[in-house]
Amino acid sequence: MGPSPLPQRMTFVSTPEVETGVYANFVSLWHQPDCFVLDFSVFTQPPQVVDDPDGSQHVELPARIVSRVRIPPAQVFELMKALNDQLSMWEMETGRKPTPPEPAS
Repeated sequence: MGPSPLPQRMTFVSTPEVETGVYANFVSLWHQPDCFVLDFSVFTQPPQVVDDPDGSQHVELPARIVSRVRIPPAQVFELMKALNDQLSMWEMETGRKPTPPEPAS
């Protein structure tokens, strides 16, 4: 029996451009066979009513993707756990609960 493996520690380094981050007030999630894709976006204009060719109307929410992140399927579970842990800590620290989004009509 050989020696036990050494523990691993990740060290993160970023470029100055990435270090400051980008603001996003919306995220869209979709998948492909080999990855999940998170599109972080920011609304660029106020919502506006748009007429459709068939005479109906809808509210358009113009947005620009500010970052696209692709992760392997196995990483989705780790992301979900980390988000849950961080949300719980945030709730304890601030005494607040996030406001749920309004349901789409």
